[in-house]
Amino acid sequence: MADLSTLGRRIRHFRTKAGLTLEEVGEITGTAPSQLSMIENGHREPRLSLLESLATALAVSTSDLLDGEPPSPRAALEIELERAQASPAYRELGLPILRPTRAMSDTMLKTLVGLHRELDRRARMSIATPEEARRANTQHRADMRERNNHLPEIEAIAEQATKAVRHTTGALTHRAVAQIAQQVGLTIVHTDDLPHSARAVVDREHGRIYIPPASIPGGHGLRSLALQAVANRMLGHREPVDYADFLRQRLEASYFAAACLMPRAASVEFLERAKRNRNIAIEDFRDTFGVTHEGAALRFTNLATQYLGITLHYLRVDGDGSVVGAYENDGLPLPQDATGSTEGEVVCRHWSARQAFARTTRTSEHYQYTDTPVGTFFESTQTGIGTNSEFSITLGVPYAESKWFRGRETQRRELSTCPDARCCRRPDDGLTERWKGQGWASPRVRTHLFAPLPQGTYPGVDDRELYEFLEAHAHD
Repeated sequence: MADLSTLGRRIRHFRTKAGLTLEEVGEITGTAPSQLSMIENGHREPRLSLLESLATALAVSTSDLLDGEPPSPRAALEIELERAQASPAYRELGLPILRPTRAMSDTMLKTLVGLHRELDRRARMSIATPEEARRANTQHRADMRERNNHLPEIEAIAEQATKAVRHTTGALTHRAVAQIAQQVGLTIVHTDDLPHSARAVVDREHGRIYIPPASIPGGHGLRSLALQAVANRMLGHREPVDYADFLRQRLEASYFAAACLMPRAASVEFLERAKRNRNIAIEDFRDTFGVTHEGAALRFTNLATQYLGITLHYLRVDGDGSVVGAYENDGLPLPQDATGSTEGEVVCRHWSARQAFARTTRTSEHYQYTDTPVGTFFESTQTGIGTNSEFSITLGVPYAESKWFRGRETQRRELSTCPDARCCRRPDDGLTERWKGQGWASPRVRTHLFAPLPQGTYPGVDDRELYEFLEAHAHD
């Protein structure tokens, strides 16, 4: 359904097109012209019965009135100006509200809207800092920890989407993904010239999802990319207003994709059976639904606490030991900076996430128990090769929960006393004495630590490159 501003302008558009005055429409519908004026200006919501009467009077359908698109380019500009002036950033300026009038030219209206767009862009730039991003990500993780990483409202939406294509278990086919996309008016198009900073692009005007012709090494498969694009439309996502909003949308889109690829009912049934058999293994979960190891591990975090009563932790770690992604609700002492952020921090070299890199044979999962200052954890780690470097995926649980998992018989045990620097970061006294001042190394600098956050509409995506891509493909 259209918002009140759009609805009011659509009513006015069809009334003007029909050549009727407010008084004439009022007589037909039995409504005071002043009330109709308030509806057209977006200040009052009409009853459904009045909407039906208005549609009859204007010789259109009710759905024509309720369409969410502005009725004209000028109306779109008027709505955008109205929303911009209602924003907290504008209200803080203490300036009066400027209402567009009939006498205001389109050029003047475009200029005003353009100024607001630039103000909004500069406001976003001022907060697009690594510190802001890290704080938003830390709060985001805390919020999900409170919810046990479980979003029942998105589970329900995904369940409806998969039921509509009659998918209940096993690997979701590419054809079924295409059918899910068609439910929201989108067609999947494979192309090899995507913007270098984008994994997928949606053209809302022409109803297309552009994805690469092949999966991203160590990352998202094509089905997941397409489903994430579908989620943005199905969940009603708009351009993010800040980095926290961007993170929320990204999480919801990824969650929807995972819930389609690994439907809740079938996944819970599979995991409950594995628990009864004391044989939970992420590799089995992965293979049953035909997803990546990382996708299966993350999906397990959505369901394990809610349905199996198991607390846990998840880590994706680069080959240099730095954290790419993390989640825990089992008390594992994740490495953190002063802001409480974990991403970019280096995990203890005694943890399974790093011990797994030392193996010469990596075809199977690496199992170990890790003693920490807060208790012992059982961990299972799988390594892989990404676009630029190797990485590891770890799923761990407290010692008491290890009885449910495959690999619990391992004799591998490591002791970690991190965050104590003597654990694995500070060299032994003898080595310090021997080599201090005698060694030199050229460091491999992680350049992302020095770069500001990209300042496009979607962090990391160049707006110019994105819009040029859409324009190039608009007439395909």
